Amino acid sequence: MRVQCVMCDKIETIEDETLVAKRLRNRPIHTYMCNECSERIEKRTRERIATGNFKLYESKKTEEDW
Repeated sequence: MRVQCVMCDKIETIEDETLVAKRLRNRPIHTYMCNECSERIEKRTRERIATGNFKLYESKKTEEDW
């Protein structure tokens, strides 16, 4: 399967039987990001977390008492 990275527009081929390929086929909202771009984003995110100025806003989960 041919895929294109959303960040750098590099075209790569991935195997059709992989989980990523299945997600891309079945759910068009999912996008593909190459390994270089995902590693770069992960590295920069870790640098921002290390500065202490990075806040990750997660949704609050409420527990229901039934």
